[in-house]
Amino acid sequence: MGLRELLSHRDFRRLMVGQLVSSLGDWMGTLALMYFVLELSGSTTAVGGVLVLRLLPYALGAPVAARIVTRWRRRSVMMNSDLVRVGMALALPVVPWLWWVYFWAFVIEVVGLVFLPARDAAIPYLVEDDERHTRDGQEHDTGTLEVANGITMATSYGMIPVGAGVFGLVLWFSNSVGWEGHWRYVLVFWLNAATYLVSYFVIRSIPDLGPAAGEPRTAAPEKREGRFIDGLRLDVVRGVLPGVAVVALGLGALFSLGVVFVRNVLDAGPVGFGTLVALFGLGALTGLMIVRRGSWNLVTQIRTATATQGVVIASMGLIASTAWAFLGAVLFGAAATAALVGGITYMQESLEGYRRNLALTAFHAVLRFGLALAALVAGAAADLLGRWGFDPLGLAPAQLVLALSGLVVLTGTFLIRTPPSRAARPG
Repeated sequence: MGLRELLSHRDFRRLMVGQLVSSLGDWMGTLALMYFVLELSGSTTAVGGVLVLRLLPYALGAPVAARIVTRWRRRSVMMNSDLVRVGMALALPVVPWLWWVYFWAFVIEVVGLVFLPARDAAIPYLVEDDERHTRDGQEHDTGTLEVANGITMATSYGMIPVGAGVFGLVLWFSNSVGWEGHWRYVLVFWLNAATYLVSYFVIRSIPDLGPAAGEPRTAAPEKREGRFIDGLRLDVVRGVLPGVAVVALGLGALFSLGVVFVRNVLDAGPVGFGTLVALFGLGALTGLMIVRRGSWNLVTQIRTATATQGVVIASMGLIASTAWAFLGAVLFGAAATAALVGGITYMQESLEGYRRNLALTAFHAVLRFGLALAALVAGAAADLLGRWGFDPLGLAPAQLVLALSGLVVLTGTFLIRTPPSRAARPG
């Protein structure tokens, strides 16, 4: 099923519109949060604390999220999550105290961890007809799910440059009307709150998001299922989660070291970094086109894409060529997208009901926790190597850490496997 056919599903189209608007608000809010914290503290270390806020919710909030998404229907989970975030985004900027801002930013992330697995678990329910579920003994159409997941991912990451542009315009307007201090950022956060409200009303207009008839709807209390640890024990999750973890490692390392690598190693400046980010986006779109046309086994796709990502990161660090860095950004974006979309699709088509919700909670927790942790570790490692003056083979610290990160990602691909229960099944 192609893009046009998928978007002909009214409820799926509505959900994507809501996610597009909500993602715009998220990226506006992320940029505003960094600037707001800098305004309040005057400290770049405090700004770095924003990254920790992206990490802690997934370490501490995942068990709570797992309980919620396995006990309530997805539509209710998503609507209530949006309403709660409306209030939080409204409250965040009104008191110019650092601990207040950190607190609300943290709990917004926790609620987001509840929303995302419920949304992803609903995708198969929205895009597949009942006839397709039983055709030829197949429970799901893998190609359709991959395209749908690619569209969902595009609604998020495609909003990065748009969110940055809108943030700049809103901040310019606030300055023009004479708002000073923390009031310059209030309008941005309140617009972010409005985007959550749009998402709420869009989801409210969708009659049902599953589970479907016949799917287990809630965890079985007598078996004590529905805990986050139960999601990590699922064979399907254990098979692909190492791939998610090492993809997060590669993304986090490149995110943390990208600016330093471009500025100090490639000597390319801000324009070069902007070009690198744009080419990464182009690569992500390329990856979506590849998975749309592919018919290969999903575990093979995840393993191949992850290995490609590792080779690209390691070679970018070792070669340190501007031309290769730009080409590598395209390859990196395509590989990361293919691996992540493949992982989500694999869990969706392998699991039903609350087990799907639980698996996707584990997916998002590991991805985001791993990304933030890798970014912190990679940045700290490069700083330490710089202080020690350690430069084997004449490699700058950012080069060495990137190269080692790529090798770790490549090694991690050997942990990705097909569970015994899935080994005989196609796709």
